[in-house]
Amino acid sequence: MTDPLPPGSTIGILGGGQLGRMLAQAAAKLGLRTHVYSDRADDPAFELAAAATCGEFTDVARIAAFAETVDVITYEFENVPLEAAEAAERLRPLRPGSRALAVAQDRLIEKRFISGLGLPVAPFAEVSSPAMLARELETIGTPAILKTRRFGYDGKGQARIRTPGEASAALAELAGAPAILEGHVAFEREVSILVVRGHDGEVRTYDTPVNEHRDGILYRSTVPSSLEPSHRARAEEIGRLVADALDYVGLLAVEMFHISGDAKNPLIINEIAPRVHNSGHWTLDACHVSQFENHIRAVAGWPLGSTARHSNAVMTNLIGPEADDWRKLAEDPMLSLHLYGKREARAGRKMGHVTRLSPLTESGRAKDD
Repeated sequence: MTDPLPPGSTIGILGGGQLGRMLAQAAAKLGLRTHVYSDRADDPAFELAAAATCGEFTDVARIAAFAETVDVITYEFENVPLEAAEAAERLRPLRPGSRALAVAQDRLIEKRFISGLGLPVAPFAEVSSPAMLARELETIGTPAILKTRRFGYDGKGQARIRTPGEASAALAELAGAPAILEGHVAFEREVSILVVRGHDGEVRTYDTPVNEHRDGILYRSTVPSSLEPSHRARAEEIGRLVADALDYVGLLAVEMFHISGDAKNPLIINEIAPRVHNSGHWTLDACHVSQFENHIRAVAGWPLGSTARHSNAVMTNLIGPEADDWRKLAEDPMLSLHLYGKREARAGRKMGHVTRLSPLTESGRAKDD
């Protein structure tokens, strides 16, 4: 597929969570239909999609039948089984392609890919036994963090090692899963770059938000950041390099640690997310074209939209019962409220978010500073 998909075409989405829901909203704005495939019948994206298929992601035949009904396919989470993505890709264009999934699904492969581009990451090593962990701790040192190579998100699948004596407990916490050891990074803040790349190779970036996490879950993203202009430029360069190396189509997030002062590498890459990203939800209210619309534009082969901000923004996630205060939040004239339609508010579950806008400034300083 080289020509842009006309309005009325159907975009298939693998995954039915809140990101799929917001992608369906963005597609509808452009006159495009969506067909969502998910393994959970109560997923929030089903409510807004033109068509829905409920099936296991391991059911390759059902995935293939789904692919036959759409014009192009994307995904809203990075743990789509590679076999399912490849089955879909054999029948329809998959954007971004399955290679992005293969890299992002395994932290060891991801770290090797990023470092192979000459980009900075924390010291890391493969761990598959207590002996390997002990040996690598001698090299990397403590504090360190032991992570499962696969299926970790929102702080899950991780164990901190503050002293060598905690190594055995950390390994036991991961229940024998293949792991990677990462050295500690003394960072000042966490940031991310949101880059959208079209099928023709055009790349645009959004402003770099500063991200605050609580209990391993993103709590708040703020733009503009107080990063030095040169560091913001470096973040954009990193995003472009990763996207180009993957021949990426769509919205890509690169999460990074920012080190203050005169460090040789002020930005250390933590991980990549081959999808629209929680730290970009502020773009729904603070940009003319959100990350979701630009992802749909790229996937459909349309021209990319502007990534410029028209406002400053602070996006705050509503976790678990925090969404129960929807009435109070809706009464605040300065907030934009987004609820995801999930039926059960569990601890640690993202139920929605709010965005507080303020007049545009170009840096973290107020206009009259």
